[in-house]
Amino acid sequence: MEFPAYLATMPMHAITEIHGEPGLLARFRLEVAAFDDAARDRLTEALDLATELHRDDRRVREPYLNHLLRVAIRLMHHYQVRDVDVIVAGLLHDAVEDHPVELAGPTVDGDVTTAALATLAARFGARVARLVAAVTNPEYDPGRDRDAQYREHVATSLDREPWARVIKVSDFTDNGVGVIHTVGPKVARAATKYRPLVPVFRELVARPDTPLSMPVKRHIFAQLDLAEERFSAILDPQP
Repeated sequence: MEFPAYLATMPMHAITEIHGEPGLLARFRLEVAAFDDAARDRLTEALDLATELHRDDRRVREPYLNHLLRVAIRLMHHYQVRDVDVIVAGLLHDAVEDHPVELAGPTVDGDVTTAALATLAARFGARVARLVAAVTNPEYDPGRDRDAQYREHVATSLDREPWARVIKVSDFTDNGVGVIHTVGPKVARAATKYRPLVPVFRELVARPDTPLSMPVKRHIFAQLDLAEERFSAILDPQP
C-alpha cells in the first residue's frame, strides 16, 4: 500500500481514519527508523507480541492494535522518548490486564497476573514488567464505585513511577482527546470516567521528576485542556 510522503506529519487519528492499521504501522516504522538495530529488534518483538495478544480485540470501530500503536507513536514523536523500555511498555501496557492467561500460559498455578508479569520480565527485562505493572488495573472491589477505584489506582501507582506517568498520559490522551472518535453510548461513558483525571495528570506531569522537557510538558498541558473542552461539550448542558 502506498502512503503519502507527509505521513510522518499527519495527526494519528487522521492516519487511522484514512489509512487504518496499515497506515499506523507505516508511521510506527518511520519513527523506529531513528533507533539502532538492537532497539528496532526489541520494538519489533514487542509489536509482534502485542499484535498476537490483541489480534481479536476491537475498540468500537477499529482493531485494538491501533490504540497501542498510537500510544507508542505519541511517546516517540510528541514526547520525544528514546528510552526503548518505555516504548516497549507502551506497546504492551494492556497486555497483562487484558491477556494474562495467554502471557502466563494456560497451566500456570497461582496468581496469573504475577506469572504474566514474570513472562514479560523474562522477555523484555524487569523494568519493562515494572512499568507495565504500574499501569495495569488491579482487581476492583465490587462494593465500591469502579471509576473512583480507577482514579485512586492511577494517582497511587503513578506517584512512584515517573516513566509510567509518561506511558499513562499517552494512553489517556488517546482515550480522552480521542473520545470524539468514539460512537454510541461509550462517548458519555468514557467522558464521565476520564474527566476527573485531567487535574490528576496535570499535577503528575508538572512534577520536576517527570522525565520530559518543558516543551513536551506544555504540549501535554494543551492536550489536557483540549480533553477537558471535549468532556465539557459531551457532559455539560449547552446554552
